[in-house]
Formats: sequence, C-alpha cells, structure tokens
Amino acid sequence: MLAALSPFATLTPSQIPVGRGLPALTSHAISVSLPLWADNIAYEEGELVGKMETGYPRFFIHLSIQKLAANCLAKFGQAGEDAMLFPTPRIAAEARDFLAAQNPPIASRIVERVICPGANSLKSARTGGVDCIELQILFFAKESFPFAKAFWQHTGDGISSRVADRALAFLGELPAGPGAPNPAPAPAPQRGGYSRNRHYARKCVPGAAPAAKEPVQADSPAEDDGGDVSTYVEERYGRNLPLFNAPLAKTALKRRIAGGVLPQDKEFGVSSDAEVKRGVTDDDVYLYPGGMSAIWHAHHLARLARQRSGVKEGKSVCFGFPYTDTLKILNKWGPGCTFYGNGDAADLDAFEAALDAQDKSEPILAVFSEFPSNPLLRCADLKRLRKLADKHGFLIVIDETIGNFINVDVVPYADIIVSSLTKIFSGDSNVMGGSLILNPAQRSYEALKAVQKEVYEDAYYAEDAVYMERNSRDYRSRIKRVNDNAYDVTEYLYSRSLADTNSPAEGKVIKRIYYPRYETPDLYAACQNTPPLGKGGFGGLFSVTFTSLAASKAFYDTLKCAKGPSLGTSFTLASPYTILAHYGELDWAAEFGVESGLVRISVGQEDSATLKEWFELSVAAAEAAGRDEAAKANGQA
Repeated sequence: MLAALSPFATLTPSQIPVGRGLPALTSHAISVSLPLWADNIAYEEGELVGKMETGYPRFFIHLSIQKLAANCLAKFGQAGEDAMLFPTPRIAAEARDFLAAQNPPIASRIVERVICPGANSLKSARTGGVDCIELQILFFAKESFPFAKAFWQHTGDGISSRVADRALAFLGELPAGPGAPNPAPAPAPQRGGYSRNRHYARKCVPGAAPAAKEPVQADSPAEDDGGDVSTYVEERYGRNLPLFNAPLAKTALKRRIAGGVLPQDKEFGVSSDAEVKRGVTDDDVYLYPGGMSAIWHAHHLARLARQRSGVKEGKSVCFGFPYTDTLKILNKWGPGCTFYGNGDAADLDAFEAALDAQDKSEPILAVFSEFPSNPLLRCADLKRLRKLADKHGFLIVIDETIGNFINVDVVPYADIIVSSLTKIFSGDSNVMGGSLILNPAQRSYEALKAVQKEVYEDAYYAEDAVYMERNSRDYRSRIKRVNDNAYDVTEYLYSRSLADTNSPAEGKVIKRIYYPRYETPDLYAACQNTPPLGKGGFGGLFSVTFTSLAASKAFYDTLKCAKGPSLGTSFTLASPYTILAHYGELDWAAEFGVESGLVRISVGQEDSATLKEWFELSVAAAEAAGRDEAAKANGQA
C-alpha cells in the first residue's frame, strides 16, 4: 500500500533521486542512490550534504543515530563536544584508545547510558522483547570528529540504526529515517522512557573534561508512527522470527554459514582440493555487526594470539588489491602492513624471497587476502600461500565475500575466514552483518580459539540478526540466479570488448571485463566448488573499463539499474567504484590497475530480458560517446 502511494513507485531504479535510499522506502537501506557519474563526484566533494537521507552505514551515520547522539549530547554533553555511540564498553574503550593514540593525543570520555521503556514510550517500543538499550557514549571535542569517524568507518563497530530507532522509541521519539529532516544539533531530550547512566574512564589523556550534569527532561512524546504494525506484519506472516527469538536466529545463522563452507555439502558440490580434517561447526562461527567489523576483529584476534604466544607480533601482509578499509585497518593498528598490491605470481615470488631473507626476529603476523579481490576479481595462489604460512608460521585470513560460501571453498587454506553477510548472504540491502570462522583443521586453531573464548562479545543487535536470518533463508537459490545472470551479462560485454578478437575492434570502447572467468581463472578454479551452482559459478560481481572517461560516464549514466555503493544486492547495482573508494588517491589506485573510469556492477535477480535491454542501451551510449570523441579528435565536430 505504501509503495503504491509513493512518488517513487513508478520510477525505474536509476530514476530514484540522488540521496534516497536503495532500496527505496526502506528505513534501514544499506545503499544510496547516486544515479549519475556527476553525483558521485559531488558526493566525494561534499556537495550533497543536504540531499543525503541515508548512505552506506560505515560512511554515513544514519539519521536516527544522529538524532539519538544529539539527544545524548543534550543530556550529558558539554559545550564544544561531539558524541559517537557504541554498543559495548570494550568497543568504546577501543575507540577511546584510538583517539588517545593520535599525534597529538585526543582527549575523550565515555558515559554509559541505559534506556528502558516507560509510560510515555511509543507503542512500538513495548513489543519485541527488548527490555533496555545500553549505549556507550564517547564524547570528544568537535574538531576531533574526523578521527572518531575514522574509527567508526574502519571498524564497523558503531551502533546499528535499529538500535537507535528502538532507543528513540523508548524515549517517546520518532525515528529519523528516510525522508525525515536532519536532526537539530542538540535538541532538548523528551520525556519518554527512563535512563540510568554512569561515567567512567573520564580521563583517557590529560585535559579530559569532567562529567556533565543531567539536564531536566521536558516535553511529551511524539505520536507512534505505527512501528508496531510493521513488526506485527513481519512476524505474523512468517517472514521474521519474533524478536524474543533472536538467540534462535543467531544459531540458525551460524549453522547456515557452517553448512555453506563444509566440503561435504554434496548438494552443492565438494571441494576439488584438500579436505579439512574436521568439518566447521556452528561453534566455530562468530557473528559481528558487519563485514569490516569481522576483519578488524580477525586482525585483533591474530595480534592477541601472537602476543600471548611470547613471539614478537610482527607486521601483517595485504596480498592483492583489497577493499580500501582492509588496508587501513592493517596500517593503523599494530606494527603496520606490507602491501603486495598486484597479488600476482611476481608479487608472490617477491614475498617468498622477503620471507627467506627476513630476520627471524621480525616474523610476519598474518596474510590478508580477498578471494576474489574487489574490484578486479583476481585470485591469489592460496595453495602456495598456505605452504609459505606453514613454513614460516604466519596466519592466513581470507575474505571470501565476493566468492561466497557456495561458489568457492577456501577453508583448506585459511586459518580465519571472514565474510560480509550484508552482501549476497542477505541480498535485501536492509541489514548489516559479518561473520568470522576459525578453521579447526589448522595448527593455529587451539590458540585462536582460546583467545576468542576470552575476548569475543556478541555485539550483533538482536533485531538485525532476525532480519539477517529471514533474508538469508533463500541465499543458495539467489546465488544460482546471480551466477546465471552475471555469466550472460559478462559474456555479452566481453563480445563488445577489445579483448574479444573474434569480432572487429572498430567502434569498441570496452577495454576489459574483470570477472573470474577472465581473470586468473585457474586460481579461481583451484578453490571452486564443483559442479558449479548455475552457469560458471563465478558469482555476481564484475568490473568494466573503457577506452575513455567519456565512454565510462556514458555507460554509467545510461544504465537503468540502481546505482550506488555496496554489492550482492538482489537488484542489480552499479557504481564508479574507484571514484567512491579512492577519490583522494586516484593515481595510487591506478598504479595497481584500478582505473578512475572503472565501473563495478553487482548483478541481481532481474529477468534476463531486462538485463539484456539495460546493458545493450548502455553499451550503445558508450560507443556513441567514443565516436563523438573520435570525431572531435579528427576535427569533424
């Protein structure tokens, strides 16, 4: 009913206005519409601040979180302070320590606030079995916000937007979701639920401000927005488990993930290479608020395990060009990182030579690698890396988000496997999540398991887990459809590329298709589950480069699919990846083959005829742009 009344109901995905959530009309949308190439430039230049109603959660702090933070500032803050919200004391302490480690150190303080439902809470707040919301509020000087935001972005450990919605409802306030105005900097807190608080770690560095006195609460709660109705619909019609069953949802998720990585999963193929000695169980799977959170905690776990072994921690290695924040984590925490950005045989030779020549007092901590990589879809030689790891005693951490559990089996080569459940595992682009798996077949297992038992805390919000469980029930069938669609789309694009020598090069503007079928296919095949699920079993992500920036822009602007950040969505989603991920370092990215005109596409569940029409139109537009450029160069225009 709401969709029928929406002004966006009849729009194609590419016509969703800039700054609106993707999917449209979704309170907790993971992506945001950036339909034109120029919109992405404007976003990076900070010119869309007034138009952004949402964004990818690690980069854009959800409006409900902003509203709740403003409430906390009004209640506990002091003049000149800003605030950031975290779910547990340990995570807040990590954020405080990150600020204190800057040069010069940044002063901060933490306040714990527990918000419970009260007589004036919204009706929706009293459903679902969540008793109270515990917040850890990190206060710091306003001018230090970029540093606090860096922690939020790199670790992915800030509170969920659903936590903020629930806390606001307890306080008698409406959420600040899509379509709502930006929250005021510090509104007076409204009467609703009650809260208790305590201040701790008031001085992380000299000069931290003292705790604020609690102001008097005032005003009455807003009217309920019908949140209890949406909760009822989700639960009554079998889509979501009731919220009080969140522990069951988490157990189901862990078992679903463990089942996906087991080589003996006969229905979807067996590993074509080494068998694990003991299958992964749900006890080896750990849930996190997001994929980047899983990566940060994998690195943290590796560091703690090494420190407790009595061996020097050592640098990490990033092998292959990764998603941007992975490299930042490895550089900003611990002794640093050595970067082998091409991730090819030459880099592996150089890495092996460095290992053989290194001082034994400077051991490598871990190698981090994506399989395949984002955005070039290249694979590392995992078998050779595993041999080096066994010889030299370092860990291997593999991010298999792009390959996904069903298409590839990286378990035989990894000590730790991480994945962003936000992507294809969820598909609906309305909830974040991540997983970390410890491999019981590796010698490192017992040491890692012992540390993980001590330090792991479940910070995955109950309501997010319920949505993730619902979304992922059909992930196997969605992966098959995506495999089929991406295979067909890339085959067509390859036929229109300069790489295809079976057709004339004249008029072509596509330079290269980055897709596991065409990039390092032998290395991908070494870890591919066989027989593949659907056509090829290469996944739904690929990238395209063009002979000119004008052709890239024409291709992107003409595409009728949704356009914005993220991947693995059930709908096709495109982005000028390098512009969004490396806008301030385009020349550096180009050194590793990540061109500024690269367009990354995550293929969705649409019917093949629709996809064919979309991409034929976009290729035609790109080729027309190429002809226009050629005419201008020849002085004919």
